Amino acid sequence: MGFRRRVELIVTLAICILRCIHGATDPNDASALRIMYSSLNSPQQLTKWSSTGDDPCGQSWKGVTCSGSRVTAMKLSGLGLSGGMGYQLTSLTVLRNLDMSNNNLGGGIPYQLPPNLTRLNLANNQFNGGIPYSISQMTSLEYLNLGHNQLQNQLNDMFGQLSSLSTLDISFNLLTGNLPRSFSSLSSMTTMYLQNNQFTGTIDVLSNLSLENLNIANNHFTGWIPRPLANINLQKEGNNWNSRSSPPPPPGTPPAPKRPSHRSGGNNTPSDSGTDGGNQKSGITGGGIAGIIISVFVVGAIVAFFLVKRRSKWSSSDEEKLDNQPFSSLSSGEVQELKSIQAPSTVITKTMYTSASINLRPPPSDSHKSLDENDFLTKPAAVKKPVLVPVNVNSYSVADLQVATGSFSVENFLGEGSFGHVYRAQFDDGKVLAVKKIDSACTANNMVEDFTQVVSKISELHHPNVTELVGYCSEHGQQLLIYEFHKNGSLHEFLHVPDDYNKPLIWNSRVKIALGTARALEYLHEVCSPSIIHKNIKSANILLDAELNPHLSSSGLASFLPYADQILSQNAGSGYNAPEVAMSGHYTLKSDIYSFGVVMLELLTGRKPFDSSRPRLEQSLVRWATPQLHDIDALSMMVDQALKGLYPVKSLSRFADVIALCVQPEPEFRPPMSEVVQALVRLVQRANMSKRTVGIDQGASQQAGDPNTQDYMS
Repeated sequence: MGFRRRVELIVTLAICILRCIHGATDPNDASALRIMYSSLNSPQQLTKWSSTGDDPCGQSWKGVTCSGSRVTAMKLSGLGLSGGMGYQLTSLTVLRNLDMSNNNLGGGIPYQLPPNLTRLNLANNQFNGGIPYSISQMTSLEYLNLGHNQLQNQLNDMFGQLSSLSTLDISFNLLTGNLPRSFSSLSSMTTMYLQNNQFTGTIDVLSNLSLENLNIANNHFTGWIPRPLANINLQKEGNNWNSRSSPPPPPGTPPAPKRPSHRSGGNNTPSDSGTDGGNQKSGITGGGIAGIIISVFVVGAIVAFFLVKRRSKWSSSDEEKLDNQPFSSLSSGEVQELKSIQAPSTVITKTMYTSASINLRPPPSDSHKSLDENDFLTKPAAVKKPVLVPVNVNSYSVADLQVATGSFSVENFLGEGSFGHVYRAQFDDGKVLAVKKIDSACTANNMVEDFTQVVSKISELHHPNVTELVGYCSEHGQQLLIYEFHKNGSLHEFLHVPDDYNKPLIWNSRVKIALGTARALEYLHEVCSPSIIHKNIKSANILLDAELNPHLSSSGLASFLPYADQILSQNAGSGYNAPEVAMSGHYTLKSDIYSFGVVMLELLTGRKPFDSSRPRLEQSLVRWATPQLHDIDALSMMVDQALKGLYPVKSLSRFADVIALCVQPEPEFRPPMSEVVQALVRLVQRANMSKRTVGIDQGASQQAGDPNTQDYMS
């Protein structure tokens, strides 16, 4: 008996151990779900979930499916969830199905999404902003539904690797611009819903897809419906289609494949389509063909006669005009042909050829083709414009940047801005820089000359509070800017993204950031000649170095990039734009000042400029805060709770006074940036001289040797 009991005990222990091993969730998966739970405001309807739990698989958290210790599916649809999705979802590397549709989730779709999803459903929420570029790396994705949200901006050209995607639904959003060229790479696409957006241009990019269902209703599409799409389940009403017959295909286009005849007699002759009876012949008879040929010869002879006659009447002044034409856009052979038209027998062909040569421009080079010496040897030098090479910055190759960024890996991704994506780059010498890949939509036809001019202008900007341009790269159709790297990230991250490593900003640091940013804008507005309008002032563009000194990034980009205004106009709901910009789309120095005032409000309150998760009357930060800026009691209630009441009351009040001046609805009443700088300097001077400050102001000076005060006074 004793032996049997020992055996039973051993078996029981073994079963318990196996159950524990099976139930223990991968720590990274558990951490990601805990962060998601907190970001969702810890909802009660997510039973078994916990902000401290470490075993979602073993404890059967609601909606979570596991295989072994890894989370493979999360189905949380229709649970009334609010808030955001968290920022550590990339840890869920085995997750295949994520369904959070039909909830009240808001803000931007996080960039950090599970990388190996096959199904992603975020439909019927309140997400805004753009579609994150990280989706372009989800090569296993088969189903993507982002419909019925408030997504904005133009679609990035990010679909080139999604060859497995068969269903795409981005309907009922606020998406704008032309359809990206990479849509043509969606080789498995069968169902696409694009209706009720603000898309423009043609839908030619969809013509070669194997679509069965396509809804493009209620957009601003123009042009014609491609013929291959005419026989699918197509909904196209509510657009601006061309009512005229579609143009013929361009020269060199292969003919459309012939479809088998469905006639009972099996007669596949080309003349079938034009007959009324089965045996009746149609088409052009032999006599008709002969008549056409004779007519062509007669007309040709008449045209040749008049052209020869006109040729004989050319004056010497006409020949001088021809000689003095700008032939820079022609090859040497074409120029020679223009000057060698002699024999009457060649008048017709030469005249037609040379006129076409004058009007046509050389076709743009393929932006994805690698450069080769032969490409330059075969092109006449006169066609190439002189390229202005920037001298103040370094030139990098794409190969160097790929090595430094790990082929622009997700691990080195720093952020997604209005004009491109930013990556951390570490070079062999240990130097760390930030690389911004400029989106092709921002540049004029990917012209190298235009981009190098932009680089030259930005490289002339030098100020302690403006992010310094270190280098650039312009190869293979890619345009990249290389900036100095600031280890503390952006002000937006400090204020709005919880992080165990970043402590809340103390009051001194907030004033320091406001003053440094104001000085950067003063430099752009009043020192640079001509003045530079930043156009994109926001906390995400204020980078912080190790000492929390601010550096304004993207300076000059919006002023020098050809299509910047169109791209920035898609950020209408960000909360940073001045009222006049929302009305007219026109940016001025005064609209920059308004945006700076919004950033100061962020520093004061710790709130986002627009937050759809808050009550309706509190969603717009300016609208909610402005009436309270001159009420000291209300002001103390709306100040960021992360400060824990440790701030000088008078300094807070004066800070609010500056904000009120900057965010006035009438642009003419907003002060110039030099006055804003002076007001902030006086605020600091008075705070330093006053001995009746509250809390951390004095403590911060003792702890850090008061470097902030030195910065204020400089």
